[in-house]
Amino acid sequence: MIASWQHALEAHGANVSNDTVIDFGNPESECQYATHGAIVADLSSLNLIQFSGEDAQSFLQGQLSNDVRLLDENNTQYTSYNSPKGRMLANGLLWQSATNTYIFQLPSSLREAIQKRLSMFVMRSKVHVSNISDDWIRVGIGGMGAANALSQLVEDLPATLHGRTAFQHGYVMHLPGEMFEVLLEPGQAQIFLEKLLPLAKLVGNACWDALLIHAGIPTILPATQEQFVAQMLNYELIGGVNFKKGCYPGQEIVARTQYLGKPKRRMYLAHIETSQAPQAGDALFSDDLPDQITGMIVNMAPANNSGFDVLAVIQITSAEAYTLHLKSMSGPQLRLQALPYAIT
Repeated sequence: MIASWQHALEAHGANVSNDTVIDFGNPESECQYATHGAIVADLSSLNLIQFSGEDAQSFLQGQLSNDVRLLDENNTQYTSYNSPKGRMLANGLLWQSATNTYIFQLPSSLREAIQKRLSMFVMRSKVHVSNISDDWIRVGIGGMGAANALSQLVEDLPATLHGRTAFQHGYVMHLPGEMFEVLLEPGQAQIFLEKLLPLAKLVGNACWDALLIHAGIPTILPATQEQFVAQMLNYELIGGVNFKKGCYPGQEIVARTQYLGKPKRRMYLAHIETSQAPQAGDALFSDDLPDQITGMIVNMAPANNSGFDVLAVIQITSAEAYTLHLKSMSGPQLRLQALPYAIT
């Protein structure tokens, strides 16, 4: 996190740890504001890898799960980077920032390793791979009043999902679930924040995570690397996979799962009434398979009233008819909730 930006957030009461805003002093009530107003969250915990050069598009086309050729400077896409076995190593948002220049956004905990791994495959391609996380301040604006609040500061909001528009001091990207991400020039970020604060409430990073969870948008973390193929995370349902683009690592496995059978596991939204926070990678158990792991926690965030909301990959047969438990058969139960899209 850029020091001047951190100081600006701390002046408004931010508790910051490891480049992540934990809260602004009242975590119990902060997230509730999204149900009737707009919230603004710092996204410094997400890093940016830039790919530039005349071969940048063709290089990424051969590495990522979505069709990079469909990007221009007016849109974004979800995408993933997979192992040869089709298991996700990382996923996130990709966009074209300029001619022959693309930016891949992913958690800071994965950025260094993924950047190093992708750089190994550049070889003779005319591609430069770099970390530009300090070039932009990133904030998320979400909640029921997000579009209204942002429209008072940015004249040209993206009209469609995954749209991307420019304004005087940065860019706005329209995400699912009525969420927007704003990229700001560092010198203008504090000015933008002060103008935004009468319209939106500053919140901790967990509130943004909760919005992503309820939108059914998963994030791979170190504890869940190489655990899931795309369909387990519903990634093709949110537009993160293109089945017509051609080869990339793991493409054959992902395509076979799509066309030669039905996935045995899917990602579900659930609530867990417990005081102990679940963690990404925690195992799940069910009555039909008491001696086997039937699922895994993908992401979690505190729920508005009590307990935690999670995204979890679960055996479909177990999720449809049996009671699910966290960590052991005696652990707290999961109550499944509706995702904003249909699981097919």
